[in-house]
Amino acid sequence: MRRSHTAVIERSAVFDGSFATEPYECAWASEARWFIRVLDVEGGALLRASVQVSPDGLFWCDEGTTFPDIPETGLYSLPVRDFGGWLRLNCAISGTNPAIKLIIILALKE
Repeated sequence: MRRSHTAVIERSAVFDGSFATEPYECAWASEARWFIRVLDVEGGALLRASVQVSPDGLFWCDEGTTFPDIPETGLYSLPVRDFGGWLRLNCAISGTNPAIKLIIILALKE
């Protein structure tokens, strides 16, 4: 039987600038899928999100996978494989007085 786990990383959080999600240890998993649900967008906010990896949860580098630019409400998804021990999203928000309300979920399975 395959093992799976779904982690809610951010729940209805509002962001107005760059941020990184909390790191998540997932060395046991062979597959990951990020979900970003945009609940509200203000000030012409544009979200750019990219996957980062880490061997220890302390020091990070870009994995190379990025979401397409996210300009509006909706549900967005991105698969990741061959990621090592830890995952997080590095996010940047641009716009005039931007604010964006998000739910971010990480689904893992082996």
